Amino acid sequence: QVQLVESGGALVQPGGSLRLSCAASGFTFSSKRMTWYRQAPGKERELVAGISRLGSNTDYADSVKDRFTISRDNAKNTVYLQMNSLKPEDTAVYYCGTQYYGNDYWGQGTQVTVSS
Repeated sequence: QVQLVESGGALVQPGGSLRLSCAASGFTFSSKRMTWYRQAPGKERELVAGISRLGSNTDYADSVKDRFTISRDNAKNTVYLQMNSLKPEDTAVYYCGTQYYGNDYWGQGTQVTVSS
């Protein structure tokens, strides 16, 4: 059974930093591309970042590039999202995701709130 558990969300001030983690189990982690999505209240789900199975290729939404960094540790079955220079518009529930046998899987999400 695929399981994804996000952690690390918090209340942080504008300009601050936060590191999110996603622990994965139930599939061969190193064979899968991993992603981070976010969804703010009343807004569409947004792809934030993606990383290839070995970590060689990464991609980012224009709104977060140069501020966020996605990485993975295949030995720990964990994907990370380092978030720097946070802005109020980054406030959202953040989810990690993957695909397994053609189905999309998501964790429960972790709340990130950027506010003074």
